[in-house]
Amino acid sequence: MDLAVRKMTLERFGVEDVGAVHENLPPARLVEASVRRREGMISGSGALVVRTGKRTGRSPKDRFIVENEVTGEAVDWGTGNKAFPSDAFGALLDKAASYIENLEEIYVVDAYAGADPRYRLNVHVVTEHAWQALFARQLFRRPSKAELDSFEPEWTVISVPGLLTDPEEDATESETFVGIDFERKVVLVCGTAYAGEIKKSIFTVLNFVLPTERGVFPMHCSANAGKEGDVALFFGLSGTGKTTLSADPERDLIGDDEHGWSDSGVFNFEGGCYAKTIDLSPEKEPQIWDAIRFGAVLENAVMDRRTREVDYSDRMLTENTRVAYPLEYIAGAVPEGRGVHPSAVLFLTADAFGVLPPISALTPSQAAYYFLSGYTAKLAGTEAEMESEVEATFSTCFGAPFLPLPATTYAEMLSERLKEHGTRCYLINTGWSGGPYGVGGRIDIAATREMARAVIGGKLD
Repeated sequence: MDLAVRKMTLERFGVEDVGAVHENLPPARLVEASVRRREGMISGSGALVVRTGKRTGRSPKDRFIVENEVTGEAVDWGTGNKAFPSDAFGALLDKAASYIENLEEIYVVDAYAGADPRYRLNVHVVTEHAWQALFARQLFRRPSKAELDSFEPEWTVISVPGLLTDPEEDATESETFVGIDFERKVVLVCGTAYAGEIKKSIFTVLNFVLPTERGVFPMHCSANAGKEGDVALFFGLSGTGKTTLSADPERDLIGDDEHGWSDSGVFNFEGGCYAKTIDLSPEKEPQIWDAIRFGAVLENAVMDRRTREVDYSDRMLTENTRVAYPLEYIAGAVPEGRGVHPSAVLFLTADAFGVLPPISALTPSQAAYYFLSGYTAKLAGTEAEMESEVEATFSTCFGAPFLPLPATTYAEMLSERLKEHGTRCYLINTGWSGGPYGVGGRIDIAATREMARAVIGGKLD
């Protein structure tokens, strides 16, 4: 993107006088900047270790969608999709612009959301932290130099963790605010440095745009492909094993979290992975372990400052420790991020109450039921303000926090595709057996992986 377009993009949101603008820096320079600015430290394996402060997970109670002509009749309004006044959002944008004008430097990343050129969005990320720019560069899809020269933003993400909102003045509910405006085509993130808000906000955008404008079914799932090209999808909420199970040494990874299912097959929305690292080990998750190297970002992991060794079992800061890394750090990843229509769909649920069996075959009607119910259990750390260590949750379509349209829209798109392509469905419990959390034991990841392989290979048909 040339200087004139960049300047125009900033001015569009009221930013007229800003310090240094660091645009599309390579990972090495972003790591250098992060260390120089004391945002993070380098671990023994080469990853950048950062802390996100008070917010170590998403803040669903502080996430809003701006109500306007685009969203008014389309969005499924409620506790998951809370309305925010357009004029109040405009005032917050002005406040963010003033905040940015007082910064000595900002970081800009231009990237794609979507591996299929027919459906991708051009995303322009502006942030005050170098490490968040690195996160965005590694998580979204990276344009070539030629593509950057002609890049024109469609959506802008403004992340200003240092700007705390005032509920009385700004009509927010706390000092943290995450707002999505489908008319202005902008995401504003204030008062939280948790980088997952950037990623999930654009996912929410895609979950609105793709079904309504482009006929694509957006999915909160991971995907991998066999050596013969057969594709499997893994649906599940945070902590259910999507990333871990899809990173299988015997299969090629298409993506670990967000995908679209079009008339020609599936495609990844992202260019990287965002994996949980609590209790990570090279024995159980070798691909993720090997990906934690230079260019990767470790969020809220506890590291010995003297030896630079990371203790992945340490929960001092949060249960929700994460690593962000580009897809190419996974051996055997599918570089184009696309695959054929899936032959198997696995619904993952981390049942913390020890009720569900390890594996269940689902009829089409049962698949529709479980997709709409989206049962799992949330563990402390994946979201702010959880009231107990374990909470049962029914997250519609295994992704309710990110779905702005009515659930039936997504369920109908899934049912149509399952019937059209004869896709097999199974429910796999990645949670506890022999009793609930604290009594029974969590089903071993190695056993779960073997169950998944049996399903994908058709051994249980």
